[in-house]
Amino acid sequence: MNESLRGIVLHTVKYNEKNAVVRVYTDAHGIMSFLLPQSAGKVARMRRALFRELSLLEITTAITPNRDIFRIIDARVSEPLPMLYTNPVKNTIALFLTELLSRVIVEQEPNAPLFSYIWSAIKLLDALDDGIANFHICFLWNLGVFLGIEPDASTYSKGYAFDMVNGVFIHGLPAHSHFVTGDEAEEVYRLSRITFENMHHYRFSRAQRNRVLELSLEYLSIHNSSLGNLRSPEILRALFD
Repeated sequence: MNESLRGIVLHTVKYNEKNAVVRVYTDAHGIMSFLLPQSAGKVARMRRALFRELSLLEITTAITPNRDIFRIIDARVSEPLPMLYTNPVKNTIALFLTELLSRVIVEQEPNAPLFSYIWSAIKLLDALDDGIANFHICFLWNLGVFLGIEPDASTYSKGYAFDMVNGVFIHGLPAHSHFVTGDEAEEVYRLSRITFENMHHYRFSRAQRNRVLELSLEYLSIHNSSLGNLRSPEILRALFD
């Protein structure tokens, strides 16, 4: 049975001499894998160009039960992203999002709110003219809402420590080592209110932004063991003053 899907391209890996496999986060079926021909023909080249990381596509495929890899019947761009691949800053942020999402999203079940959030965020990143220095921080913290690991800001009181394991602010210190105190705990509380609409109001030095990124990734890794060590944050750390 043929089905039309919206999909966010995550990454492509070699499958055999004739095909690669592209992993796509879809609206209707979560993560799906598709065969992507690697021949030198014009059609194959055009199709490969469509499946760049974070491309927003409409894909027609044949849904066959008990299959792990599906055939692409048709594919076209749903939302053009003219700046994402040509603007060096946006391209670096896109590299980070691609690596992050490829590690974090593994489910083969639909999650409409998460899909909508990622789709909209990618469109926004492409469209932003300025003020994108905090985009990756904002994306990370709001991603936690859809992954069910949002810190409980209601437990905050000035002087409390932030317990990263339990996602709450506490009086005193937890028995484990995953916590922050003082200004960093207060920063966590402040970040709990960051949105794409207000992120330009958050002022960080390069050192502060890098520390916030470090804390954000540490918190996510505590709650998602598949994250592992990412390579792209090293490039991000050198971007913004």
